[in-house]
Amino acid sequence: MAFESLSDKLQNVFKNLRGKGRLSEEDVKAALKEVKMALLEADVNFKVVKNFVKTVQERAIGADVMNGLNPGQMVIKIVNEELTNLMGSETTEIAYRPGQQITVIMMVGLQGAGKTTTTAKLAGHVKKKGKKPLLVACDVYRPAAITQLQINGEKQGVPVFSMGDKNKPADIAKASIEHAKKNGFNVVILDTAGRLHIDEGMMDELVEIKESVDVAQTLLVVDAMTGQDAVNVAGTFDEKIGIDGVVLTKLDGDTRGGAALSIRAVTGKPILFCGMGEKLDDLEQFYPDRMASRILGMGDVLSLIEKAEASIDEEKAKDLSRKMRKAEFDYNDYLDSMAQMKKMGGIGSVLGMMPGMIPGMNSAQVSQLEGAIDDKKMAHIEAIILSMTPEERANPKLMNPSRKKRLARGAGVDIAEVNRFIKQFDQTKKMMKKMPGMMGGKRGRMKFPF
Repeated sequence: MAFESLSDKLQNVFKNLRGKGRLSEEDVKAALKEVKMALLEADVNFKVVKNFVKTVQERAIGADVMNGLNPGQMVIKIVNEELTNLMGSETTEIAYRPGQQITVIMMVGLQGAGKTTTTAKLAGHVKKKGKKPLLVACDVYRPAAITQLQINGEKQGVPVFSMGDKNKPADIAKASIEHAKKNGFNVVILDTAGRLHIDEGMMDELVEIKESVDVAQTLLVVDAMTGQDAVNVAGTFDEKIGIDGVVLTKLDGDTRGGAALSIRAVTGKPILFCGMGEKLDDLEQFYPDRMASRILGMGDVLSLIEKAEASIDEEKAKDLSRKMRKAEFDYNDYLDSMAQMKKMGGIGSVLGMMPGMIPGMNSAQVSQLEGAIDDKKMAHIEAIILSMTPEERANPKLMNPSRKKRLARGAGVDIAEVNRFIKQFDQTKKMMKKMPGMMGGKRGRMKFPF
């Protein structure tokens, strides 16, 4: 999980602050010393950390904070606000050209950062906004990149303009604009070539493309796992060709998070999106305030709600809520709820956005919980349900020992696993019947089907 180590360290610091009735100046300074070490270990730029701690300290030892009713919470609030400021305060959107003008977006970055996949992800995002995007294959050095873009473009339902690998990228870009004009595309996304490292040839080629077509936005794709290197790459690209924003990839991986916390402060360029997984819909708008809340272990309820609204079938959710209140839900409903959870990114994605995650649990313990409900176990449950007859799925009471043995054989699992799942299912039904308040009472309804 992104920021896991940093998040745990900061939460431990603030746990001590919350426990104190009053704070001395020494308390604040000692806490901020630990915050400083945690940020440096997360690979945040040294100058950024120094300025951040100085600003927080100046605000935190003010009379209105130190003499307040709950100074510990006030300090945490200040850290949250300054973390948000560090990452840009406000959310930055793609600046589309007005009217019928074509918005040209040029995607740049080093090889291995996930640029081609991110380009296809962005096309899907743009399409959801009601635009008509066209993907353009300008990476003529890797034939596989053209094929990859075409495959991903097809999955997103977005056409790909390609002239093979024998033409200059600038000429391909130019021809794609004419194609877009003739066919009614209003957003053109150029997937340019990456290199293993920054070189003059690469920069010259990008400059030539920008001189050939009217690029509205140049977005740099950087790998969040490279830490400070990502910040240096962003600075060089901005100096050489000029960038308008950054897309951070692999923010779901075991990253220390330094790039996300440093890029805006060092380059002055905003982070527009972050890649949170391998799937083509795993691209999230970057919200500085929400990211700050996640880092401080306060969760990200707004993103969770947005994900739910985009993924969940409202009518199915209402129907499932009604069935759960009356303890009428069956294995078909369970299968539906699993499918909706998958659409939201799985249990790990949901837990990571819950405020404070789960009371009394740190991120390492939440990771263990995710492991207990991992994809493999969920796949086994799915296989067990799919091995049932339509009658068995609709009527859980039909289960008996011989049917369970048949399910175990059909799903390729041990009989003990079938028994465990059916027992959990029955217990869940009983629990939901006893907890009408949790399910929204007589008139309410459950928002999420899990």
